[in-house]
Amino acid sequence: MQIVKIAVAQFCGGQSVSTNLNTCLRLMSQASEQAAKMIFFPEASDFLGNAGEEAIKLSHPLTDPGPFLEGVCAEAKQLGMWCSIGIHEQSPFPDRLYNTHVLINDQGSIVSSYRKLHLFDVDIQNGPQLLESKSTVAGDRLIPPVQTPAGKVGLGICYDLRFAELALQLRKQGAEILTYPSAFTTETGEAHWEVLLRSRAIETQSFVVAAAQVGKHNEKRSSYGHSMIVDPWGKVIAECDGQEEGIAVAPVDLSVLERIRSEMPVMNHRRYDIFP
Repeated sequence: MQIVKIAVAQFCGGQSVSTNLNTCLRLMSQASEQAAKMIFFPEASDFLGNAGEEAIKLSHPLTDPGPFLEGVCAEAKQLGMWCSIGIHEQSPFPDRLYNTHVLINDQGSIVSSYRKLHLFDVDIQNGPQLLESKSTVAGDRLIPPVQTPAGKVGLGICYDLRFAELALQLRKQGAEILTYPSAFTTETGEAHWEVLLRSRAIETQSFVVAAAQVGKHNEKRSSYGHSMIVDPWGKVIAECDGQEEGIAVAPVDLSVLERIRSEMPVMNHRRYDIFP
């Protein structure tokens, strides 16, 4: 069975679409130099911190993707690399957008997209108050896993990580890799980021790839970083620095996944008669 290298990226996204695009292209080049066949980028890689009408004007429908996504697609084709990336997508609502996860193949074509199901409406004591539903339309469906050179990839986004039922359903549909492009806050990241990622890997016996925004985006918002790749046993096999832009690369060996699932067939042991 072929072993495929993948890369997980992190950077401090800002309000400039062109600056964020240049950062993504630079990280894609670095991943290609390390022989990665697929790269995973954070949530909101196109822009972050833009509010209201400005965010609406900067976003595009997937049928007319605009300069950011067009640039990433062109680079994916040039490098022969698959890409997972989080963006803003226009919705039918004039004042709200979709938070969308796009999968691009090595020909530069968008092969799948997923709209975030669970919106981050929280008020954390001594932390941020974030009401994602004020600016974002929730998705209404799960997207089947997509076959990639590294394995079958199931799509989530950030806050979705806290909902085990989403991960388990993707596993039931054949996912071998779960991916969560994210912009975790510093407070929640310090407390929960790694333990949640490892939990989703262990309970689904899947690789988990989580690219994260990192650093201070503006006076009100900072992201935790620590992008990582976790194997199906729950071991962190690659991790980015907690403070800096960069990538981390690891091999995906599906024979490891098959062995773990065979030796401990938890999906066969689930009590669907009790928990349908």
